[in-house]
Amino acid sequence: MALISSPVPTTPSALVDVEGLRSRVDEALTAHLMTLAAEIAGVGAATEGAATALTDQASVLVSGGKRLRAALCWWSFRSHGGAVSGRSADAAVRTGAALELFQAAALLHDDVMDNSDTRRGAPTAHRSFAAHHAGSGWSGDSARFGEAGAILLGDLVLVAAQRELTGALTTAPDVAPRVREAFDRMQTEVVTGQYLDVLVQAEPWGADPAADESRARAVLRAKSAGYSVAFPLELGALLAGAGPERAASLHTAGVPLGEAFQLRDDVLGVFGDPAVTGKPAGDDLREGKRTVLVARAMAGLRPGADRDLLAGALGDPDLSDDDVRRVRQVIVESGALDGVERLIAELSGTATARLDAAELSSPGREMLAAIARALVDREA
Repeated sequence: MALISSPVPTTPSALVDVEGLRSRVDEALTAHLMTLAAEIAGVGAATEGAATALTDQASVLVSGGKRLRAALCWWSFRSHGGAVSGRSADAAVRTGAALELFQAAALLHDDVMDNSDTRRGAPTAHRSFAAHHAGSGWSGDSARFGEAGAILLGDLVLVAAQRELTGALTTAPDVAPRVREAFDRMQTEVVTGQYLDVLVQAEPWGADPAADESRARAVLRAKSAGYSVAFPLELGALLAGAGPERAASLHTAGVPLGEAFQLRDDVLGVFGDPAVTGKPAGDDLREGKRTVLVARAMAGLRPGADRDLLAGALGDPDLSDDDVRRVRQVIVESGALDGVERLIAELSGTATARLDAAELSSPGREMLAAIARALVDREA
């Protein structure tokens, strides 16, 4: 097992490898998916194993995760006195695996709602299912089949997250009620955030950029900031036996950090390198994502050609790479990119100050600080 070294690693990949966390979480995920595959194979035996396409696709998605949510949970656990091994450590590792499964379920549904073509450099699940339908010459609409398959797969992986958490808590019965309650709150918040995201996409946009930004920030806090950062931190503290107040203080630190994390994703969704992000350049523009970055750009542009260009580009699936470059320039000239970078720095500073004020022990304190920096200072 690789123990923490000095200095603390700085890249997300290296941070997740410390204390063998990645391999331990991956082992838990592999075991769960193997059990699930055997169960599904039995259910689908009469269809010559066709249902195993569900777990095949799930394995592809789950294997590509960075494990940052699991790492936040683990290092919060360690920073509150959790041991590196033993029953409570096993519970923390498996809770991290449950978080990874929950994220996979959320991404499967999110990709359908956003009509995304790629995820981590590969076709999204609904596109894969649709392509298999079309290639097999089956009856019906291939796109509809693909969406149905991805939604059902998302449901299946969500069930898997519940089962993994239940298994995790069998080794930590003293803290199980509080951990389960926090995990349930997280799920409610994310589903509500997903609906708010759909709602914001449907509501009028552009007439009041300040209100647009307020709504965009409310969505990212509910949809992403909580389950990406705040809840993993809270769960880790609870798994270590920390009381509700100490766990809540970690959650409070995680909210601005999670918001900064999502804002960085939004910047990468427009300005990121496809070779690094695994998504086509400007894909968030084609999907019409109404982000803080876009709201600030609209606010910074006077009525005219540039504003019309941005408004027309948002949600246009046929944007060329040249179109994306022009829109990028408009966003930069509006001052929106600089403004969002300042907001990311401000939120990150708030989170860091709250983590510094928390009662945390080494090596967890140093690792959480390093992960916090990696979440916002990244290219993908």
